[in-house]
Amino acid sequence: MDVPGKIAGMISAKFHRFSADAFIRDALDGYESLDLMRRGLKIAQALRRHLPDDYAEAVEILINSLGPKLEKTENFGMAPFLYLPHVCFVAGYGLDHFEVSMHAQYELTQRFSAEFSIRPFLERYPEATLARLTIWAKDQSPHVRRLVSEGTRPRLPWAPRLRSFQKDPRPVLALLELLKDDPELYVRRSVANNLNDIGKDHPLILVETAHRWMKDATDERRWLIHHALRSAVKRAEPGVLEVLGFGKNAKVSVNKASITPERPMIGGSVAIAFEITNTDSQRQRVLVDFRVHFVKANGKTSPKVFKLKTIELAPQETVQLGKTISLAEMTTRKHYTGTHRVDVLLNGCALPLGSFELMND
Repeated sequence: MDVPGKIAGMISAKFHRFSADAFIRDALDGYESLDLMRRGLKIAQALRRHLPDDYAEAVEILINSLGPKLEKTENFGMAPFLYLPHVCFVAGYGLDHFEVSMHAQYELTQRFSAEFSIRPFLERYPEATLARLTIWAKDQSPHVRRLVSEGTRPRLPWAPRLRSFQKDPRPVLALLELLKDDPELYVRRSVANNLNDIGKDHPLILVETAHRWMKDATDERRWLIHHALRSAVKRAEPGVLEVLGFGKNAKVSVNKASITPERPMIGGSVAIAFEITNTDSQRQRVLVDFRVHFVKANGKTSPKVFKLKTIELAPQETVQLGKTISLAEMTTRKHYTGTHRVDVLLNGCALPLGSFELMND
């Protein structure tokens, strides 16, 4: 509730004709019932009504009122969300003012993130915006460089998808090429998330890019590639597993599988355990995951992969593995009664482990 007040104080200090009380009353009307993103939009709408009508003048006042730039790239909590209304203001009212708005986003992203506001500009002015992002990919600020990768994510959470980049990701990949060896993990993680997005629509491009980036890769780039491939690994895509060195079938046996309890209750949990033995005469590196086929409302099943670990096995060595799965209701998954099959995935190849019968309490 104090965000409108803070913004009013910042603006009043730079623009003395600003009617702070009227702005606060306007912004707080119906504010409490809104979620985070809609609060940002509501404050932006109030700003539009209480700042000068001329957009360029209004956004200059906003930029002049900003606090200091972020000094770090991690663990700044929710404080930067103070500037969410500012990026909503630029996205909502600045599309007819390219240069002014790009300058505003350059300043805002060093205090919060302009990943939401840059997207309308990518849609309205794709060539000009991509050209500016190409320059920003070499900026000294890691926050500006991160905007280049985060703002172009085709499937950015909380934001409308960039459909043109879902169809043709090549313009985005050209930007990611510039950032794949960025000195900041903060930026490289964003690059990985973008490439992970691309892989959901273009698995072959994901594999080709990962293969190419693996050549002469540093440890930092290898981490980026592994992070970018995480969703594809869960989908057990063979080409991706080959990139990571798990293209061959594992020569192992699976024994002593147990799923307990056999009849767990919705809201409870189920423990899955088993042993893996290396049956080869050579040492092996094996990617081990498991998959639960959750029953849906219509009685059909939908598989979900749970990550376990990568193990190194000497000849005839046996290791015990297991995991406990929560069966509590979640916002992302609702549970239904019925038979849930369980598989172990060895280098992406499925082997049945058993099943459990999920019951109502």
